[in-house]
Amino acid sequence: MPRVLCAGHVNWDVTLRVDRLPTPDGESAVRATRQGGGGSAGNVAVGLVGLNCKAALLGSVGDDEHGQFARRDLDRSGVDLSGVVTTEGVTTTKYLLVDDEGRVAVLGAPGVNEALGPDDIDPDVVDGADHVHLTSQRPDTAARIAEVASDAGIPVSADPGRRLTDRDFGPVIEHADLLLLNRVEAEALGDLPDDREVVTKLGASGSRLRTPEATYSHPGFDLPAVDTTGAGDAFAAGFIAARLQGADPERMLAVANACGALGAATEGPKTDLSWERVEAVLAGERPGF
Repeated sequence: MPRVLCAGHVNWDVTLRVDRLPTPDGESAVRATRQGGGGSAGNVAVGLVGLNCKAALLGSVGDDEHGQFARRDLDRSGVDLSGVVTTEGVTTTKYLLVDDEGRVAVLGAPGVNEALGPDDIDPDVVDGADHVHLTSQRPDTAARIAEVASDAGIPVSADPGRRLTDRDFGPVIEHADLLLLNRVEAEALGDLPDDREVVTKLGASGSRLRTPEATYSHPGFDLPAVDTTGAGDAFAAGFIAARLQGADPERMLAVANACGALGAATEGPKTDLSWERVEAVLAGERPGF
């Protein structure tokens, strides 16, 4: 069973279902509220466990109640938390506003989700992985992890997330074999070196994969969009799991799109992934809908 090390934010998410996303000087009505552990690194790790991978997490939480709850949820999902540091302070909280079409806006409150610095990275933890996946986090920490993995010959994927244009992830991108970007992020980065794989997530239009040899695309799947929070993380879990199985490019994109569609059709940031559900979507079925 392959082992994937996921590094990045571990958050506490508060999801607010609203009638519409707020506009300047406007007002939206909150219809429902839910809370739970979140953060891209944790979301991907949970998805990978469901797809028969061992998943370990590198990140940090506070010593407050939300940090305890986030750790508990991840532990129950089967994620290895030996690399998660509990530090003094509050766990970072993200407020997710989700409208009736599943679109999301995010508000972030300060916390300790970036307490893990480059000097805290144990090379032995990284060396034990078959794949390293980097999500939004301190760029210097991500660069250190990518450097250690690259020197050990371990494949590295990176999904820098929404704050890509605000921070310098250049050293991370240099070490990454695989980049996972949405359309806006891909446009912001512009031309990338031809010697690596670049996946562009296109939402309801599917996704595109550019390899050094060719470009592939997949139109996606028509499942009802309930909450796109975590859909990109489910997509990443599917792509990585299929890649570790030695799938061809078409299969990797199809599996990733199926996982992303399941993520968008699920309330909350974490998606209940399994190969049974993925194969059902690939076969044109709507498992559980």
